[in-house]
Amino acid sequence: PVSPYAATKLSGEHLCHAAHVTWGMQVSCMRLFTVYGPRQRPEMAIHLFSRLVRGGKAIPRFGTGESLRDYTFVSDVVDGLVRALERPNGFQVYNLGNDSPISLNGLIQKLSIALGCVIEQDILGDQPGDVPRTWASIERAQRDLGYVPRVGLDDGLAAFVRWLDGQLA
Repeated sequence: PVSPYAATKLSGEHLCHAAHVTWGMQVSCMRLFTVYGPRQRPEMAIHLFSRLVRGGKAIPRFGTGESLRDYTFVSDVVDGLVRALERPNGFQVYNLGNDSPISLNGLIQKLSIALGCVIEQDILGDQPGDVPRTWASIERAQRDLGYVPRVGLDDGLAAFVRWLDGQLA
């Protein structure tokens, strides 16, 4: 881990493993990859960028824009969580992602289409503790849980923008 956030996630997985070994608890640790969609936390990129653009402001873009993220629509994550609850399997760690990372520049381009406007950017340096890429290997979740992400980024961004515009109206 290169950030306190990542270190706490790994520590939590170790605690869950210890509970499994000590008390035989059935534990599925879920690694969620950049979840977005309606009701997304407002400080997350898609929500933050969209609100700034709708307010006529530039978005902050850290680094070169080539960092990669595996964005996952909220309904796909909920499906994976429910599947894990229904299939206890000792101690397991599952990645719930889309298995399809995109660069920050690519996300900004797709978001500009969903928002229907050009996005102005305030170019900043690298963000401390940020990793250059995330990419969910979902093979275990597919095999054990039958997890299959169904919402692509274009459709997910369109759904988010519809929700946000309804909130701002």
